[in-house]
Amino acid sequence: MVLVLGSCKNTKIDGIRFDPLSYLHSMMTESYYSSAQAIKDSIYYNISLNIYPIGKIEKMGNINYVEQALASMQDKLYRQWIYKLEDLEDSKIASHVYKLKNDSLFIGMWKIPKKFDQYGVSLLDIGEVYEVELSKNIDGYTGNTLADNCKSTLRGASFVTSLVSMTRNKITN
Repeated sequence: MVLVLGSCKNTKIDGIRFDPLSYLHSMMTESYYSSAQAIKDSIYYNISLNIYPIGKIEKMGNINYVEQALASMQDKLYRQWIYKLEDLEDSKIASHVYKLKNDSLFIGMWKIPKKFDQYGVSLLDIGEVYEVELSKNIDGYTGNTLADNCKSTLRGASFVTSLVSMTRNKITN
């Protein structure tokens, strides 16, 4: 799952400084489940998505660690990522999505983010990165992957596109 959100530079709202990057970073932090969707429609599984800040890795700034699995099989992840947010021009935010090297070492570490402190940027697979561009809307953020930058070999595909919508406590992908 990829998240994208917009709003740019710090602005003041009612005299309070608003930092879009910090706002999005905190908005993303949550454990999400698709149980309501799975109950309504049996073709969907109950999926868990855990997104939690892990501090800073060298010069990357604040980042989130992400795990995705069937809710009934939390120890058998099928996706793990690192999200790094960056201000872009035109009031947009990019979410750079990185895969992890040796990802099995990090299963469940969203519960104990301090453990990431011992690792540097070397834990990331820099060759495996893609970007989601997000824009602010009235309810939260929406965005998508850019062109064909999200490479994939799943089911014979050469790349994946993803559309994302995020509001407080809800992600649609």
